[in-house]
Amino acid sequence: MMTTTSETQRQTMVDSQLKTVGVTDAAVLAAFAATPREPFLPASLAGLAHADAAHQIAPGRYLLAPLTLALLLQHAAVQPGQHVLVVGSASGYSAAILSRMGAVVTALDSDDTLIAMARAAGITSVAGPLAAGWPAGAPYDLILFEGAIATIPPAMARQLAPTGQIAAVLRQAGVGRAYVGPLTTPQSGDARPAGLPFMELAAPDLPGFAPVHAFAF
Repeated sequence: MMTTTSETQRQTMVDSQLKTVGVTDAAVLAAFAATPREPFLPASLAGLAHADAAHQIAPGRYLLAPLTLALLLQHAAVQPGQHVLVVGSASGYSAAILSRMGAVVTALDSDDTLIAMARAAGITSVAGPLAAGWPAGAPYDLILFEGAIATIPPAMARQLAPTGQIAAVLRQAGVGRAYVGPLTTPQSGDARPAGLPFMELAAPDLPGFAPVHAFAF
């Protein structure tokens, strides 16, 4: 069977971007190698589909860079059959990767244009405010945020299964730090990570999760 240009580029992305920076999980690597990225991008960006970059696909909205997404999913140790909520799922690429890994995915977005893009790419998306999550599908084993966040609404903690975790780039003092793990919810205020980030990672901000007053993780 002949290998297409897209397949070759995906494998190059896996070999040169993911494996060289510590992504070793076989399920993650296989999902990235098997999932075309072009259908989730505007036609004008199709030629850059496999670049190590977070692509802007609508005003203020981005897909996570492949490496950022791969590291978050590797640390999350996603298992087949787990229920995952993708917050700000945009055109659906992260949801497609998770589905390829065997997860049961709920893709949530608030932008009708992006939801239409996701559906055109074969991803079923639900529409609603991002900060509210999607209670109808709860509890979730994992909640993945498609962008950097500086605050976590209490609703997210309530929608996690007892052993559930979030995967996100947390914006702390202007620096993005990747976190995968459970949340704690104080009596008042937003939910908080129960552990420490595992590394610095760049990601564009996901609208709607800006800092509240002087609160910081």
